[in-house]
Amino acid sequence: MVCLITGSSRGLGKAIALALGKRGHQIVVHYKGREKEAEDVASCIGKSVVLRADVRVFDEVRVLVDEVIKKWGRIDVLVNNAGVTREALLLKTSEKDFDEVVDTNLKGPFNFIHAVAPFMTEKKGGHIINISSIAGLKGKAGLPAYSASKSGLIGLTMSAASELSVYDIMVNAVLPGYLLTDMGRSSSDKAKGIALKDSLVKDFSNTDNVVEFICYLSETKGITGQVFNLDSRIL
Repeated sequence: MVCLITGSSRGLGKAIALALGKRGHQIVVHYKGREKEAEDVASCIGKSVVLRADVRVFDEVRVLVDEVIKKWGRIDVLVNNAGVTREALLLKTSEKDFDEVVDTNLKGPFNFIHAVAPFMTEKKGGHIINISSIAGLKGKAGLPAYSASKSGLIGLTMSAASELSVYDIMVNAVLPGYLLTDMGRSSSDKAKGIALKDSLVKDFSNTDNVVEFICYLSETKGITGQVFNLDSRIL
């Protein structure tokens, strides 16, 4: 399979890319500003290509997808993983920060789905996995932009699943939980403390478990329009 993972130069995206690559799939390592890190990821994968695009820019995404099609002729799996957060109370969140978060976390996946879906419909099959968050189901204080973007991503997942199922394209959302990736580690100590306090197992989510589930989902037909909560915090 040809697998395109956005934001795969580091964090969860990197782990997904490496795991799918280890399974023998062809991997598109996407990055925006971390070319060296993306090249390092690709160097660990047998069949891979490194491509840059700003997920917020419709035309850049279209060019990236066209390059993948020219190289391999298909895209079987799209994982919309690229994301950002800006931790601030609602009244202290600037318009610029709000726009950046929503454009990255919601418009970005729309741009990629819009670009990739026509090729999946032509092949009559594919998997689209959107990385959302528990914050999208239960808005978090101090994360208004992030919560709004991840909630919108769940809505986009449902809509895309409804429209694309006729082409045997599976569209699902995964809520990984609080991971100690770059994004998770950069959050405030207060945020980390709340996550641990709310966790039933009193621990952060396990990246390996999340990756294993995503790999399974990417290879499994007949499951679409679902939101898989891998977070141990109760909604």
